[in-house]
Amino acid sequence: MLVHAALRRTGPILGGPDTITAALRDVVGAEGTILAYADWQGQDEIEAWPALRDDHVPFDPLTSRAVRDNGFWPELLRTTPGALRSGNPGASVVALGGRAAWFTRDHPLDYGYGPGSPLARLVEADGKTLLLGAPLDTMTLLHHAEHLADIPHRIRRYESPLLVNGKTVWQSFEEYDTSDPPGEPGELPIDHIGQIVEAFLAAGNGRRGTIGAAPSVLVKAGEIVPFAIAWLEARLKPAS
Repeated sequence: MLVHAALRRTGPILGGPDTITAALRDVVGAEGTILAYADWQGQDEIEAWPALRDDHVPFDPLTSRAVRDNGFWPELLRTTPGALRSGNPGASVVALGGRAAWFTRDHPLDYGYGPGSPLARLVEADGKTLLLGAPLDTMTLLHHAEHLADIPHRIRRYESPLLVNGKTVWQSFEEYDTSDPPGEPGELPIDHIGQIVEAFLAAGNGRRGTIGAAPSVLVKAGEIVPFAIAWLEARLKPAS
């Protein structure tokens, strides 16, 4: 289960955020796996200070911080004993539980949200995505749908330093740009992911409820991804 969490929205919890992690692990069981989208804080620093190329700390899946924009939850899961993290810095996913090694191994360095990614494996494993108080437009799984859809894409190319055998190695990356909606500027609303999730729920799919005080949504990955592909292609697929 891939979890996006706005932890403060749950309200006061005895034991704090670790209680949420423990509760999620209880729900999925010993063979289940909890995932979080981590990204990497260091990439923002590289883009902010490109002249300091030789001074940037390389990405290390074991120690590099998750991006701050995603809240405290990914870093909480990353630092939980037993958690593993995939090796694509910007698309990195943290996993804890029975299939953590399978979800995080061999993460493609190019097109890290597409085939072979932890997101693709979530669909393959018949997994779910939980928005625990998180806004609908935070559902990272739908970037996987964007990669699979037959729609125009913008290509992003950049470099990141990786820690390889104790040394810093600069690696070139190429992926579809997920910073803005696909298609031409303004062709889709900026909150298109939230609109897809809302349409999916309105069609009678998924579940809404509350966890603590947090309004939450649970969907099956294998159902929402094809729904999102169809939604995107209906609006952006080039005419044949």
